Amino acid sequence: MLDLDLLRSFVSVVDSGGFTRAGERVHRTQSTVSQQIRRLEEAVGRPLFHREGRAVRLTEDGERLIGYARRLLSLAAEARAAVGREPRVEVVRLGVPDDFAVEPLTDAVAAFSRARPGCRLSVRCALSVDLVAGLEADEYDVVLAKRDPGAGPALAVWAERLVWIASADHPLPVDPLPLVAFPHGCVYRTRAVHALERSGRDWRIAYESPNLMGIQVAIAGGLGVALLEERAVRAGHRVLGRADGMPDVPATELALMVRKDAGSAATDLAAALVRFCAETVPKAA
Repeated sequence: MLDLDLLRSFVSVVDSGGFTRAGERVHRTQSTVSQQIRRLEEAVGRPLFHREGRAVRLTEDGERLIGYARRLLSLAAEARAAVGREPRVEVVRLGVPDDFAVEPLTDAVAAFSRARPGCRLSVRCALSVDLVAGLEADEYDVVLAKRDPGAGPALAVWAERLVWIASADHPLPVDPLPLVAFPHGCVYRTRAVHALERSGRDWRIAYESPNLMGIQVAIAGGLGVALLEERAVRAGHRVLGRADGMPDVPATELALMVRKDAGSAATDLAAALVRFCAETVPKAA
C-alpha cells in the first residue's frame, strides 16, 4: 500500500512546481520532501520526475500516478470525515429473566436508553441459568438472575418470597398435582419439584411455558399449580399454603451481576437497575 504521507508530498511537488515550494506547503524542508519523493519512487519502482535544475516535470509514470494519488488522498479525507462525524457507540448487553416485573423493568431500561443516546442497548430475556452461563461466557455485560441465596458474587441481591399459586375460580387439582412451570433449568421449577418430593406428594408437569404470561394464564384457567414469586400473583389467582397441603419452600434471591471489565455505560445501567430493584423488591439481609 502506498504511504499517504508520501503521496501528499508528491501532489504538493506537482502543484507547486518544485521541491522547495512543496516543502512550504507541507511544512517540511526541501531535503525532507526530496527524500520522500525518492522513497515513493522506490515503492513504485519508477522515476516520477524529470529533474532540470530547480524545475521538475512529471515522467510518463508520474503522469499515471498523479490521478491515483489525488483520488487516494481524497478518499482518505472522506473516510476521516465520515468516521469523525459518527460518535463512538458503546454497546451494553443486558440479560433479564422474563418473569421479573416485565413492564416496569422495561420502562426503566427504556428510560436509561433514552438518556444515553450514545449507548446501544441489547436486551435478552432468558432463564436465569442461561443468563448466568452467558455472563461467564462474556455474552452479557449486565445480568439480573434468580438464584439460590449466596450462590456467588454480585453487585447487589434482593430476597424473593416464593408462593404456591392456583386458580381462584377452579377447584384445587388432585394428586398427582399438575404443575404449571417454566422449562427445565428454572430455579422455581427446581424448588417446586424438590419441595413436593420431600413432602411425599406426587406431581406431574401439566403445562410448560418459557414466558410468565403463559404461566399466569394457565394458572387462572385451572390447568395446575405454580410456584412463583409473590409479585406474580394476579387477579384470578389465589395463594395456597399448608392448609391446602402445600409444602414450605425456601426463598430465592434476585442477583445483579456485572462483567468485570464492563464499560461506563454498563456500570451506569447497573446503578439504574439497583435503584429500580430497591423500589421493587426488599433488600436481602
